[in-house]
Amino acid sequence: MSDPQDLLSDIEALETKLQQARQSITRRFIGQERVVDLTLATLLCGGHGLLIGLPGLGKTRLVDALSTVMGLKGNRVQFTPDLMPADILGSEVLDSAPDGTRAFRFVQGPIFCQLLMADEINRASPRTQSALLQAMQEKTVTVAGEDRALDEPFHVLATQNPIEQEGTYPLPEAQLDRFLLQIDVAYPDRDTERAILLATTGVEEEEAHQVFTTEDLLAAQTLLRRMPVGESVLELILDLVRAFRPDEPGVSERVAQTVAWGPGPRAAQALMLAVRARALLEGRLAPNAEDVIEMARPVLIHRMQLNFAARARGESLADLIDETAARMIRAEAAA
Repeated sequence: MSDPQDLLSDIEALETKLQQARQSITRRFIGQERVVDLTLATLLCGGHGLLIGLPGLGKTRLVDALSTVMGLKGNRVQFTPDLMPADILGSEVLDSAPDGTRAFRFVQGPIFCQLLMADEINRASPRTQSALLQAMQEKTVTVAGEDRALDEPFHVLATQNPIEQEGTYPLPEAQLDRFLLQIDVAYPDRDTERAILLATTGVEEEEAHQVFTTEDLLAAQTLLRRMPVGESVLELILDLVRAFRPDEPGVSERVAQTVAWGPGPRAAQALMLAVRARALLEGRLAPNAEDVIEMARPVLIHRMQLNFAARARGESLADLIDETAARMIRAEAAA
Protein backbone atom coordinates (compact mmCIF):
# COMPACT_ATOMS: atom_id res chain seq x y z
CA MET A 1 0.00 0.00 0.00
CA SER A 2 1.26 3.51 -0.85
CA ASP A 3 2.52 5.70 1.94
CA PRO A 4 -0.09 8.52 2.31
CA GLN A 5 2.68 11.06 2.87
CA ASP A 6 4.48 10.02 -0.32
CA LEU A 7 1.19 10.08 -2.21
CA LEU A 8 0.45 13.59 -0.93
CA SER A 9 3.93 14.78 -1.94
CA ASP A 10 3.49 13.32 -5.43
CA ILE A 11 0.07 14.99 -5.78
CA GLU A 12 1.44 18.36 -4.67
CA ALA A 13 4.29 18.11 -7.18
CA LEU A 14 1.89 17.16 -9.95
CA GLU A 15 -0.51 19.96 -8.99
CA THR A 16 2.30 22.47 -9.58
CA LYS A 17 2.94 21.08 -13.08
CA LEU A 18 -0.78 21.08 -13.84
CA GLN A 19 -1.02 24.76 -12.90
CA GLN A 20 1.86 25.48 -15.28
CA ALA A 21 0.11 23.43 -17.98
CA ARG A 22 -3.12 25.41 -17.50
CA GLN A 23 -1.26 28.71 -17.81
CA SER A 24 0.53 27.59 -20.95
CA ILE A 25 -2.67 26.31 -22.61
CA THR A 26 -4.56 29.53 -21.88
CA ARG A 27 -1.93 31.50 -23.79
CA ARG A 28 -3.41 29.92 -26.91
CA PHE A 29 -6.94 29.02 -25.77
CA ILE A 30 -8.14 32.03 -23.81
CA GLY A 31 -10.71 31.65 -21.04
CA GLN A 32 -13.14 28.70 -20.70
CA GLU A 33 -11.32 27.23 -17.70
CA ARG A 34 -13.79 24.37 -17.36
CA VAL A 35 -13.16 23.21 -20.93
CA VAL A 36 -9.41 23.28 -20.29
CA ASP A 37 -9.80 21.34 -17.04
CA LEU A 38 -12.02 18.70 -18.68
CA THR A 39 -9.54 18.12 -21.52
CA LEU A 40 -6.69 17.85 -19.01
CA ALA A 41 -8.81 15.44 -16.95
CA THR A 42 -9.35 13.32 -20.06
CA LEU A 43 -5.60 12.90 -20.53
CA LEU A 44 -4.95 12.32 -16.82
CA CYS A 45 -7.48 9.47 -16.91
CA GLY A 46 -5.86 7.99 -20.01
CA GLY A 47 -9.10 8.43 -21.95
CA HIS A 48 -10.61 10.07 -25.02
CA GLY A 49 -12.72 13.20 -25.28
CA LEU A 50 -15.57 14.34 -27.53
CA LEU A 51 -15.50 18.13 -28.01
CA ILE A 52 -18.88 19.47 -29.10
CA GLY A 53 -19.20 23.08 -30.17
CA LEU A 54 -19.92 25.45 -33.02
CA PRO A 55 -17.23 26.26 -35.61
CA GLY A 56 -14.79 28.98 -34.63
CA LEU A 57 -14.80 28.43 -30.87
CA GLY A 58 -11.17 27.31 -30.71
CA LYS A 59 -11.47 23.52 -30.46
CA THR A 60 -8.61 22.93 -32.91
CA ARG A 61 -6.47 25.57 -31.20
CA LEU A 62 -7.13 23.89 -27.83
CA VAL A 63 -6.03 20.46 -29.05
CA ASP A 64 -2.95 21.92 -30.72
CA ALA A 65 -1.97 23.72 -27.50
CA LEU A 66 -2.64 20.58 -25.48
CA SER A 67 -0.35 18.54 -27.72
CA THR A 68 2.48 21.04 -27.22
CA VAL A 69 2.03 21.47 -23.47
CA MET A 70 1.74 17.76 -22.70
CA GLY A 71 4.68 16.84 -24.94
CA LEU A 72 2.63 14.55 -27.16
CA LYS A 73 3.15 13.74 -30.83
CA GLY A 74 -0.09 14.96 -32.42
CA ASN A 75 -1.80 14.38 -35.75
CA ARG A 76 -4.99 15.83 -37.15
CA VAL A 77 -7.43 14.11 -39.49
CA GLN A 78 -10.23 16.06 -41.15
CA PHE A 79 -13.10 13.58 -41.34
CA THR A 80 -15.00 13.78 -44.63
CA PRO A 81 -17.60 11.50 -46.29
CA ASP A 82 -14.99 10.06 -48.68
CA LEU A 83 -12.45 9.24 -45.95
CA MET A 84 -11.59 5.52 -45.86
CA PRO A 85 -10.33 3.41 -42.93
CA ALA A 86 -6.94 3.01 -44.63
CA ASP A 87 -6.58 6.81 -44.66
CA ILE A 88 -6.50 6.65 -40.85
CA LEU A 89 -4.91 3.29 -40.08
CA GLY A 90 -2.40 3.01 -42.93
CA SER A 91 -1.98 0.36 -45.61
CA GLU A 92 0.47 -2.04 -47.18
CA VAL A 93 2.23 -1.05 -50.39
CA LEU A 94 4.19 -3.26 -52.76
CA ASP A 95 7.84 -2.24 -52.99
CA SER A 96 10.34 -3.38 -55.60
CA ALA A 97 13.95 -3.97 -54.53
CA PRO A 98 16.97 -3.33 -56.84
CA ASP A 99 17.42 -7.09 -57.25
CA GLY A 100 13.94 -7.38 -58.74
CA THR A 101 12.24 -8.91 -55.69
CA ARG A 102 9.02 -7.49 -54.36
CA ALA A 103 7.69 -7.28 -50.83
CA PHE A 104 4.85 -5.57 -48.99
CA ARG A 105 5.72 -2.68 -46.68
CA PHE A 106 3.35 -1.19 -44.14
CA VAL A 107 2.91 2.59 -44.33
CA GLN A 108 1.60 3.98 -41.07
CA GLY A 109 -1.48 6.18 -41.08
CA PRO A 110 -2.00 9.28 -38.92
CA ILE A 111 -3.44 7.18 -36.09
CA PHE A 112 0.14 6.25 -35.17
CA CYS A 113 0.61 9.16 -32.83
CA GLN A 114 -0.04 10.00 -29.18
CA LEU A 115 -2.81 12.59 -29.59
CA LEU A 116 -5.12 12.25 -32.57
CA MET A 117 -7.53 15.05 -33.39
CA ALA A 118 -10.49 13.61 -35.27
CA ASP A 119 -12.02 16.78 -36.67
CA GLU A 120 -15.79 16.66 -37.32
CA ILE A 121 -15.85 12.93 -36.73
CA ASN A 122 -19.55 12.60 -37.56
CA ARG A 123 -18.94 13.58 -41.20
CA ALA A 124 -17.23 10.26 -41.95
CA SER A 125 -19.14 7.09 -42.76
CA PRO A 126 -19.78 4.47 -40.06
CA ARG A 127 -17.21 2.23 -41.74
CA THR A 128 -14.50 4.84 -41.20
CA GLN A 129 -15.72 5.78 -37.72
CA SER A 130 -15.43 2.12 -36.72
CA ALA A 131 -11.73 2.19 -37.64
CA LEU A 132 -11.19 4.06 -34.38
CA LEU A 133 -13.06 1.59 -32.16
CA GLN A 134 -10.29 -0.96 -31.69
CA ALA A 135 -7.67 1.77 -31.37
CA MET A 136 -9.60 3.65 -28.69
CA GLN A 137 -10.32 0.58 -26.59
CA GLU A 138 -7.31 -1.68 -27.09
CA LYS A 139 -4.60 0.77 -28.22
CA THR A 140 -3.83 -1.45 -31.22
CA VAL A 141 -5.00 -1.63 -34.83
CA THR A 142 -5.29 -4.64 -37.10
CA VAL A 143 -4.16 -4.18 -40.70
CA ALA A 144 -3.83 -7.07 -43.16
CA GLY A 145 -4.41 -9.53 -40.33
CA GLU A 146 -1.53 -8.21 -38.19
CA ASP A 147 -1.96 -6.40 -34.86
CA ARG A 148 0.10 -3.24 -34.58
CA ALA A 149 0.51 -1.47 -31.25
CA LEU A 150 -0.03 2.29 -31.09
CA ASP A 151 2.23 4.74 -29.33
CA GLU A 152 1.85 5.12 -25.58
CA PRO A 153 -0.01 7.05 -24.36
CA PHE A 154 -2.69 7.21 -27.05
CA HIS A 155 -5.61 9.64 -26.89
CA VAL A 156 -8.33 10.71 -29.31
CA LEU A 157 -9.92 14.15 -29.07
CA ALA A 158 -12.78 14.27 -31.57
CA THR A 159 -14.78 17.36 -32.51
CA GLN A 160 -18.40 17.54 -33.57
CA ASN A 161 -20.61 20.38 -34.82
CA PRO A 162 -23.94 20.20 -32.92
CA ILE A 163 -26.08 22.15 -35.40
CA GLU A 164 -25.12 21.12 -38.94
CA GLN A 165 -26.38 17.56 -39.22
CA GLU A 166 -27.14 17.33 -42.96
CA GLY A 167 -24.86 14.78 -44.57
CA THR A 168 -23.50 13.52 -41.25
CA TYR A 169 -23.51 10.12 -39.61
CA PRO A 170 -24.37 10.11 -35.88
CA LEU A 171 -21.83 8.20 -33.82
CA PRO A 172 -23.09 4.75 -32.79
CA GLU A 173 -23.65 4.10 -29.10
CA ALA A 174 -20.74 1.66 -28.92
CA GLN A 175 -18.34 4.36 -30.08
CA LEU A 176 -19.82 7.11 -27.91
CA ASP A 177 -19.26 4.85 -24.90
CA ARG A 178 -15.51 4.83 -25.66
CA PHE A 179 -15.28 8.56 -25.03
CA LEU A 180 -14.50 9.19 -21.39
CA LEU A 181 -16.02 12.70 -21.42
CA GLN A 182 -18.26 14.82 -23.60
CA ILE A 183 -16.87 18.35 -23.41
CA ASP A 184 -19.30 21.07 -24.49
CA VAL A 185 -17.57 24.19 -25.81
CA ALA A 186 -19.90 27.20 -25.53
CA TYR A 187 -19.63 30.80 -26.67
CA PRO A 188 -17.14 32.82 -24.61
CA ASP A 189 -18.42 35.61 -22.38
CA ARG A 190 -17.89 39.24 -23.41
CA ASP A 191 -14.67 39.80 -21.43
CA THR A 192 -13.15 36.58 -22.74
CA GLU A 193 -14.10 37.43 -26.32
CA ARG A 194 -12.53 40.87 -25.91
CA ALA A 195 -9.31 39.23 -24.70
CA ILE A 196 -9.41 36.87 -27.70
CA LEU A 197 -9.71 39.77 -30.13
CA LEU A 198 -6.77 41.60 -28.59
CA ALA A 199 -4.59 38.48 -28.43
CA THR A 200 -5.22 37.07 -31.90
CA THR A 201 -5.47 40.04 -34.25
CA GLY A 202 -2.04 41.57 -33.71
CA VAL A 203 1.29 40.92 -35.38
CA GLU A 204 2.32 38.19 -32.91
CA GLU A 205 0.45 35.68 -30.80
CA GLU A 206 1.37 34.02 -27.54
CA GLU A 207 2.73 30.49 -27.91
CA ALA A 208 2.21 27.52 -25.65
CA HIS A 209 5.30 25.80 -24.27
CA GLN A 210 5.95 22.23 -23.20
CA VAL A 211 5.41 21.43 -19.52
CA PHE A 212 5.04 17.62 -19.48
CA THR A 213 6.95 14.83 -21.14
CA THR A 214 5.49 11.51 -22.18
CA GLU A 215 6.98 9.94 -19.05
CA ASP A 216 5.46 12.67 -16.88
CA LEU A 217 1.99 12.03 -18.28
CA LEU A 218 2.23 8.27 -17.89
CA ALA A 219 3.38 8.77 -14.28
CA ALA A 220 0.45 11.14 -13.67
CA GLN A 221 -1.99 8.55 -15.05
CA THR A 222 -0.56 5.95 -12.66
CA LEU A 223 -0.70 8.40 -9.75
CA LEU A 224 -4.37 9.10 -10.44
CA ARG A 225 -5.22 5.41 -10.10
CA ARG A 226 -3.38 5.31 -6.76
CA MET A 227 -5.66 7.98 -5.29
CA PRO A 228 -8.03 6.64 -2.64
CA VAL A 229 -11.79 6.98 -3.06
CA GLY A 230 -13.91 7.08 0.09
CA GLU A 231 -16.75 4.61 0.59
CA SER A 232 -19.37 7.40 0.52
CA VAL A 233 -18.08 8.70 -2.83
CA LEU A 234 -17.98 5.18 -4.27
CA GLU A 235 -21.58 4.54 -3.21
CA LEU A 236 -22.65 7.90 -4.65
CA ILE A 237 -21.07 7.01 -8.00
CA LEU A 238 -22.90 3.68 -8.06
CA ASP A 239 -26.20 5.24 -6.99
CA LEU A 240 -25.94 7.97 -9.61
CA VAL A 241 -25.10 5.71 -12.55
CA ARG A 242 -27.76 3.16 -11.64
CA ALA A 243 -30.36 5.92 -11.13
CA PHE A 244 -30.51 6.51 -14.90
CA ARG A 245 -31.28 2.93 -15.93
CA PRO A 246 -35.03 2.90 -16.65
CA ASP A 247 -35.43 -0.81 -15.82
CA GLU A 248 -33.52 -0.59 -12.52
CA PRO A 249 -35.67 -1.41 -9.45
CA GLY A 250 -36.50 1.70 -7.46
CA VAL A 251 -35.66 4.15 -10.25
CA SER A 252 -37.54 7.47 -10.15
CA GLU A 253 -40.76 7.81 -12.12
CA ARG A 254 -39.29 10.67 -14.15
CA VAL A 255 -36.33 8.59 -15.31
CA ALA A 256 -38.56 5.63 -16.12
CA GLN A 257 -40.76 7.86 -18.30
CA THR A 258 -37.91 9.85 -19.87
CA VAL A 259 -34.85 7.66 -20.49
CA ALA A 260 -34.80 5.08 -23.29
CA TRP A 261 -31.52 3.50 -22.20
CA GLY A 262 -29.05 4.44 -19.50
CA PRO A 263 -25.31 4.24 -18.80
CA GLY A 264 -23.51 0.93 -18.33
CA PRO A 265 -20.59 -0.14 -16.14
CA ARG A 266 -18.10 1.71 -18.36
CA ALA A 267 -19.82 4.94 -17.28
CA ALA A 268 -19.21 4.08 -13.62
CA GLN A 269 -15.56 3.35 -14.42
CA ALA A 270 -15.26 6.67 -16.23
CA LEU A 271 -16.87 8.59 -13.37
CA MET A 272 -14.58 6.89 -10.84
CA LEU A 273 -11.55 8.10 -12.81
CA ALA A 274 -13.00 11.53 -13.62
CA VAL A 275 -13.70 12.48 -9.99
CA ARG A 276 -10.12 11.55 -9.12
CA ALA A 277 -8.88 13.74 -11.98
CA ARG A 278 -10.89 16.72 -10.75
CA ALA A 279 -9.53 16.28 -7.24
CA LEU A 280 -6.02 15.99 -8.66
CA LEU A 281 -6.44 19.19 -10.69
CA GLU A 282 -7.35 20.96 -7.46
CA GLY A 283 -4.44 19.45 -5.53
CA ARG A 284 -6.57 17.30 -3.21
CA LEU A 285 -5.65 13.85 -1.98
CA ALA A 286 -9.07 12.29 -2.58
CA PRO A 287 -12.33 13.15 -4.40
CA ASN A 288 -15.51 14.26 -2.65
CA ALA A 289 -19.23 14.49 -3.43
CA GLU A 290 -18.80 17.86 -5.18
CA ASP A 291 -16.47 16.19 -7.69
CA VAL A 292 -19.19 13.64 -8.47
CA ILE A 293 -21.71 16.41 -9.16
CA GLU A 294 -19.29 18.38 -11.36
CA MET A 295 -18.22 15.38 -13.45
CA ALA A 296 -21.61 13.66 -13.74
CA ARG A 297 -22.82 15.51 -16.83
CA PRO A 298 -19.68 15.18 -19.02
CA VAL A 299 -19.38 11.50 -18.11
CA LEU A 300 -23.02 10.47 -18.50
CA ILE A 301 -24.70 12.70 -21.08
CA HIS A 302 -23.40 10.85 -24.17
CA ARG A 303 -24.08 7.46 -22.61
CA MET A 304 -27.84 7.97 -22.30
CA GLN A 305 -30.73 8.59 -24.66
CA LEU A 306 -34.16 10.16 -24.21
CA ASN A 307 -37.15 8.23 -25.44
CA PHE A 308 -39.36 9.58 -28.20
CA ALA A 309 -42.01 10.99 -25.86
CA ALA A 310 -39.38 12.84 -23.80
CA ARG A 311 -37.84 14.38 -26.93
CA ALA A 312 -41.29 15.47 -28.08
CA ARG A 313 -41.84 17.17 -24.70
CA GLY A 314 -38.53 19.01 -25.05
CA GLU A 315 -36.86 17.27 -22.11
CA SER A 316 -33.13 17.86 -21.56
CA LEU A 317 -30.64 15.19 -20.57
CA ALA A 318 -28.34 17.83 -19.09
CA ASP A 319 -31.10 19.12 -16.79
CA LEU A 320 -32.09 15.58 -15.81
CA ILE A 321 -28.51 14.66 -14.85
CA ASP A 322 -27.90 17.89 -12.92
CA GLU A 323 -31.20 17.68 -11.03
CA THR A 324 -30.78 13.99 -10.16
CA ALA A 325 -27.21 14.50 -8.92
CA ALA A 326 -28.24 17.52 -6.81
CA ARG A 327 -31.18 15.61 -5.32
CA MET A 328 -28.92 12.71 -4.34
CA ILE A 329 -26.50 15.06 -2.61
CA ARG A 330 -29.32 16.71 -0.67
CA ALA A 331 -30.62 13.30 0.37
CA GLU A 332 -27.16 12.24 1.51
CA ALA A 333 -26.73 15.45 3.50
CA ALA A 334 -30.08 14.99 5.18
CA ALA A 335 -29.43 11.35 6.09
